[in-house]
Amino acid sequence: MRFVGSERFVGKAGLAVGTALVLAACSGGGGGGSTGGSSAAGSAGPGVSAKPTPTPAPYGPVLSASVDPVTTALAQVAGAKSLSDLDTVLGGVVTSAQGAAKTLSKADKPPAVSTEQSELVEAMTSLATDAGKVRSDIKFHDVCALSSAEAELGTSQGLAAVSAALTKMTTAGYPTTFAVPPLPQQQSRSLDNGTMVRKGKLRGEGAFKVENGGKTDAVVSLALNGKAVHSVFVGKGQHADVKGVEDGTYEVYVSDGADWDSDAKGFTRDCHFTKFEDTFSFETGRTVTSWEITIQPVVDGNAKTVDVDPNAFPQP
Repeated sequence: MRFVGSERFVGKAGLAVGTALVLAACSGGGGGGSTGGSSAAGSAGPGVSAKPTPTPAPYGPVLSASVDPVTTALAQVAGAKSLSDLDTVLGGVVTSAQGAAKTLSKADKPPAVSTEQSELVEAMTSLATDAGKVRSDIKFHDVCALSSAEAELGTSQGLAAVSAALTKMTTAGYPTTFAVPPLPQQQSRSLDNGTMVRKGKLRGEGAFKVENGGKTDAVVSLALNGKAVHSVFVGKGQHADVKGVEDGTYEVYVSDGADWDSDAKGFTRDCHFTKFEDTFSFETGRTVTSWEITIQPVVDGNAKTVDVDPNAFPQP
């Protein structure tokens, strides 16, 4: 009996509370209840403002802003006067190509050029790697002339890929001013074996024989006081003689590599500069002095060589 009475009491209390809530809602608006209620529902609250959706930047200007620095850096290649100049220019190519790849990888792109943009990002990354490789080859004398360094850049697969990707962009309606500067072709010039690159008087009686058992051509110089007097070109796998060497004590320098530039009197690729530790004396007497050297490591060799700074190497 008490349980039922309690249930009825709770039910009545619930109704009374409900009535009070309805009355509070009706009187809360002041003068014009429905208008006041509508205003409260539309408010975002004090200090809160709605943020507009950002509008993506037009793709064309973003593309140009990314590519133009690469074009500018490449255009400076033609102005390089030395390997040192070119190394600096290539540093700019690396930086600009890396920047272009980073920017474009994050740019909002039209669906129509989604594939082209991916190709362009990959190509810019490859170009940065290739330009960095040329810089490394300059440092380690794998390229040792301006022409060969520029030619190596010209063979860059990344450079070709950038051009191809941007051609597709132009076709899709997004042109740029990208241009590849004129670059020389890689060469493999040589001389006839035994050619005298520098020919002194050769009025003596001494004989100097060179056997080139290496894998590259070489120019061997007999020098006095650090200056080349006689220099002979010896092709790889061949031998040559210098006859008529005057009396004196000579140092022997060896420059070997690929692609002999007759104007610069030096190899343009794979350059090595060495010097025999021992000197070679030629004396006229009862017998004729004759020396013979072999350009390649030999197990029972009795002559040692040391590397020479290219800047201190006597020009043949």
